[in-house]
Amino acid sequence: MPRSRYKIVTKDTSPYFISCSIVNWIAAFSNPTIANIVLDSLSFLHKQQRLTLHAYVLMENHLHLVASSPNFSDEMRNFKSYTASQCIKWYQEKNRQWMLEQLRRYKNKYKIGQTFQFWQEGFHPKLIQNEAILRNKLEYIHNNPVARGYVDDPIHWRYSSYRNYMGADGILMVDKLA
Repeated sequence: MPRSRYKIVTKDTSPYFISCSIVNWIAAFSNPTIANIVLDSLSFLHKQQRLTLHAYVLMENHLHLVASSPNFSDEMRNFKSYTASQCIKWYQEKNRQWMLEQLRRYKNKYKIGQTFQFWQEGFHPKLIQNEAILRNKLEYIHNNPVARGYVDDPIHWRYSSYRNYMGADGILMVDKLA
């Protein structure tokens, strides 16, 4: 089966909306340790000025971001590779056989050089071209936990930049766009 790759070739710092999902939509981020691996990695990239984080929400099986970087594709590839290896390493150390079997079972067949696959391929970038699109994506990101029925108010979802946009402290620092 041919692979679909999204490659951003521009060196500008336009913001993009992206989504990253776990293979077979496994609820990996319901484990706070696994969620923190992803959040810590985003924080590191932001502090190192490799990725400008504008908005995010981490759900149980996927991540949405509005972010920018002059090397966006490289940074996203590195982010997904690093977080996948760290999560798999944790599952192995904790002997989480059920999860490891899922990550083995849903690995793409052509990935013969690896035993497990954590993330689905790609990150599906969508350029934020204007303020209307930006506002739409921010609403979508921040209301994702509400739409899923997890909280009644987006401020109650701790794995989101909504608090940052409301003037409160969030888990991660963000560079607000609106």
